[in-house]
Amino acid sequence: MPRLIKNIRNRNIIEFDQGSFDQWCVYLKRQAELRYAPKDTEYFSKLKQLGAIHGTAKIFNDFICFYSLTGKNIDNTVLDLITELSENYGSDAEEMDIWFTIIYAGMVAEENKANAILKKRVKRLGMQQVLLEGRTAEYAANFSKGKKWQELDAVMKKKGF
Repeated sequence: MPRLIKNIRNRNIIEFDQGSFDQWCVYLKRQAELRYAPKDTEYFSKLKQLGAIHGTAKIFNDFICFYSLTGKNIDNTVLDLITELSENYGSDAEEMDIWFTIIYAGMVAEENKANAILKKRVKRLGMQQVLLEGRTAEYAANFSKGKKWQELDAVMKKKGF
C-alpha cells in the first residue's frame, strides 16, 4: 500500500511502497509517466549535474541542513525545509525539491532498515563523494558494495561523520 511522502507542485508524487526487500522503497511518479524507484546512480547523477550549474558545495551544504534532521519518520517540517531550500535554485527549484525529497526519503528508509548499522550515513558518504570529491555517480552508488560495515564506518569517521 503506497504511503505518500510528498506531492510536489501537484504533478510529482513521491511515496514509499513495497520494494524487493521491504516496504521502504521510494517511488517517483511524474505527471504522464510511469511510477518507478529511482536508483542511487540516478539521483547522485542529477544532483551532480545540478551542481555544475548551481555549485556542488551549495547543494551539499543544503543537503546537510536536512541530513542532520533526518530520523526514522518523515517529518513535515523537514519536507517544508527542503521546499524552502529548493526555491533558491531558480528554474531548477522543482527538480531540486524532487531529488532532495527522494534522498531524504531514502535516508528515512535507511534509518528503518533492519540490521542496518550505518543508516543514513551511507547516503551522506555518496553525496560527499559526488559533490565534494568529484567522483562519478556510479562510483558513489557502488562504493559500499562488498565492504564490511566496519570498513565503511572507518572511512566515514576519517571524513568527519
